Amino acid sequence: MSASQDARRSPSSRMRVTAAIIGNALEFYDFTVYGIFATWLAKAFFPADNPNVSLLLAIATFGVGFVARPLGGVVIGAYADRFGRKPAMTLTIWLMAIGSGMIGALPTYAQVGVLAPVLLVLARLLQGFSTGGEMGPATTYLLESAPHERRCFFGSWQLASQNMGSIISGLVGLLLSFLITPAATDSWGWRVPFLLGILIAPVGYYIRSQLDETMNAEEAHGSMSEVLRNVLASHWPKILLCILLISGGTITQYFFIYTATYAINTLHYSQGWAMTANMATGITGMVFAVAGGALADKVGIRSVVLLPRLVATLLLYPVLHLVVSSGSPLVLVIAMAGLMAIHAMTSAAGIVLIPMIFPAAVRTSALSIAYALGVTIFGGTAQLVFTWIIDATGDKLSWVWYVIVMSLISFLGTLAIRVPEDLGGKSQAKQPDAMLAGASD
Repeated sequence: MSASQDARRSPSSRMRVTAAIIGNALEFYDFTVYGIFATWLAKAFFPADNPNVSLLLAIATFGVGFVARPLGGVVIGAYADRFGRKPAMTLTIWLMAIGSGMIGALPTYAQVGVLAPVLLVLARLLQGFSTGGEMGPATTYLLESAPHERRCFFGSWQLASQNMGSIISGLVGLLLSFLITPAATDSWGWRVPFLLGILIAPVGYYIRSQLDETMNAEEAHGSMSEVLRNVLASHWPKILLCILLISGGTITQYFFIYTATYAINTLHYSQGWAMTANMATGITGMVFAVAGGALADKVGIRSVVLLPRLVATLLLYPVLHLVVSSGSPLVLVIAMAGLMAIHAMTSAAGIVLIPMIFPAAVRTSALSIAYALGVTIFGGTAQLVFTWIIDATGDKLSWVWYVIVMSLISFLGTLAIRVPEDLGGKSQAKQPDAMLAGASD
């Protein structure tokens, strides 16, 4: 074993990776808490005679945050490949905190009229830009900090930490449901999760200031524009395939984020049960994302990306039919947690696979662009499509077919990706990339 691998196994090295994970979790807490509190935001910023119209407008604003994600992915991804992973991750922390604080402090529609939703859109755009730029540098840092034989395990903490953010947001929502009345939540309680998100700035900055840089400065391009020219000119076919891989995964992920809204507005369960379901999927997602990464290190990443995706697709409709027909909130919690376990394994492995098929000099940019576009096109519209389908059909299960179809398309797109041999692929030789060779320094 090399000295560099020994260093990576040291407790201090693991603590640095933990710091990246915590920072990423805080980022995704701020971004996803909007989806959980969409019902209350609808009342505060989009009052209407028809509550479904209010909810659609609030969820459409949730999708606005995704419009800025590709721009964030392009700009901050190129910044990370030019100047380093650490400064890019520090930048996104500050941007996300500002966006979250804005939402928590905004006046409502009743106070300032149409200016309120306009300001809400601006805050979501800033959050989207930050999140679009966060994913690439954080994932790349995790992979480049990992021992060669544990790359998938380390990289899988990207999705695990996203679910950690969902756990935190669900816990905040659950605590609010016990500590204050529904009327108080409608009046001011919905602001609390966003104002708590301001803490991401000092906490996240301190955490990430402890990180070591993993980028090899000798491999860096001379400018950000040079990075983008390289990745777009030489790697666009792989980026398109990666977008297909992401499509089914991100729609399914937002299927789980939509659980709280679905439980309250469609199944008419209490806020407490809705937040419990959200927390259950977050915990399961965190645990099984890491399990999927560890399994991919042992059996090959291709199998873990493909097989659980197919299983989850086949189970979606019968499991949701059971949830609706049972009329039991406990069944909802258990069913969603079980589906999330399968989804987390395949999605964690998929996130790890994407940067590994690109050279180090454009790794962050390629991942950021593919992920941001995939999540914007498919994830950003998911909750809006879900709500519209249910409202248009009157069928509580109709929205599930959209998730199933897109999961099958994602499965087929993933089949077309050529996986490096040392990751469990057989269609191409090992890449002479420093990280793939296990000697990133």
